[in-house]
Order: sequence, then structure tokens, then C-alpha cells
Amino acid sequence: MHANLPPFLRRASRGPALVGMVHLHALPGSPRAAHSVQDICEHAASQAAILAGAGFDALLIENMHDVPYVLSPHPPCTVAAMTAAALRVREAAPGLPLGVQVLACGEREALAVALATGAHFIRCENFVFSHVADEGLLGPAAAGPLLRERANLGCEHIAVFADIKKKHAAHAITADVSIADAAHAAEFFGADGLIVTGQSTGQEASAADLAAVKSATGLPVAVGSGIMPANIARFAEADMLIVGSAIKHGGDWRHDIDPARCDELVRARDRCRAAKS
Repeated sequence: MHANLPPFLRRASRGPALVGMVHLHALPGSPRAAHSVQDICEHAASQAAILAGAGFDALLIENMHDVPYVLSPHPPCTVAAMTAAALRVREAAPGLPLGVQVLACGEREALAVALATGAHFIRCENFVFSHVADEGLLGPAAAGPLLRERANLGCEHIAVFADIKKKHAAHAITADVSIADAAHAAEFFGADGLIVTGQSTGQEASAADLAAVKSATGLPVAVGSGIMPANIARFAEADMLIVGSAIKHGGDWRHDIDPARCDELVRARDRCRAAKS
């Protein structure tokens, strides 16, 4: 396992780490923007505090409300607002590792935010191979430019978690590449961890895909969609479970975080860990 992984993943043998999504309000410059940067930051901090209090293992901030998404490069106002929000989240949940994702394909911007705020990892959508997403063609693989920039910035302690066969995308271009092959390629290209998802937000991933990826590489593997209390046991072999919809009121990612739902997920995680011990 890579030495630069956050401590919560170095202890992954005790069972999957639970990572809560903090979906920022729409940022300045995006079509649905309706809040000041200060309000965005305070809302993010309140959501992070709920997750920390419930017992989540880590947080991941994301500009999910900036729909419709555009491909990088992203404007300075996006990077500035996400940096401000990440700093406020770290203040609200100082004991939790923090990840950053900038939609869409904003892995270099996410790296800059992580570096400026002391975050621990980023999520990269197009690390290897090309595919067609709902925001357009994700052509060049990000691995080469991203890892060169990380080395040049001297921030190789920031881990890169790479989606493979990412959600909200068609994979006809790479139909002859299995998910195990994609995982092997991402490992070869230097990813620190991998993310397996369903086809869309909130859709359950395939347990078979998780098993194939775990068998194909020695990297930590996360499940990045569709996690609920009822199915956590099915994904007990994952190193990380990223949850964004099931923690929200009504199970809808567009709503605020529901403390009761958070508590239920944490209890399910604890049962999963007890079963592995």
C-alpha cells in the first residue's frame, strides 16, 4: 500500500472507511449560484460537523451543484471558492482527513486546492483511458500531466484516487477493456487508489466489479456510489465507502445531510467491522 495514503486507509484491515460527501452549494459563476462564498463555506462547515459527530472516517468536498458541468480548465473563482470552503471544513472537522473533487475533470484544480488547504487526497475522473461523459468527451488521460504537476509542486503526499469506468459515462470506446484491465492500467500509471461506481449517482455498484478490481491490483479500492446501510455488508471488502445520497434527507443528494441517516450508516459500518474482527 502506498506510503502517502491517509492514516485512515492504512488501517483498512479493520473494515471499510466511511467517507461522507460535502456537496457545496452552487459556486459563483455557475448557473444555479445563489449564495455568497461566506454562506457556502458556513453551510459546508455545518454539514462537515454532522458527519464528524456521527463518526465518519473522512470527508470529500465536491462542487456537485455546479450543474451543468463543464470540462477543465476551471475559472479562478471556482478554485478560490473551493479553497475557502475546504479551509472552513477543516476548521469544522479538524480530526478528519479531507479529499477534494472539482467537477468536471478538474483534477489539477483539486490538487491546487488540496495543497493550499492541507487536504489529504483528490478524486480524479479520467486518470486512464478516454470515455464519453454527459459533459462531453473526456479525451486525454489525466495521469501524465497530473502526476508531473504533483511532483513539480512537491506534494506527492496528496493521494490520487482514480475512478475507473466512471459513472455518468459511456464506455463504448473502451468496450474491449475490462474493469480489471482498467484497474491494472491505473495502478501502472501511478494511482494511489481506485474507485468503482454504479452507472449514475446513487446507483449501487457491482460487487463483482469490486472483486475483480481487488483481485487485479494491490491498491486500496473504494466504492463510490449507491452505498446504504442495507448493502454495506455486500461491500465489506472495499477499503473505502464514499456516501453522498444515502446521508441526505430523503436519500436525495440535492438535500442537506440528515443526522439520523448518518447514524444509521455508521452503525452499519460498525457491524461490518465487528464481523471482520
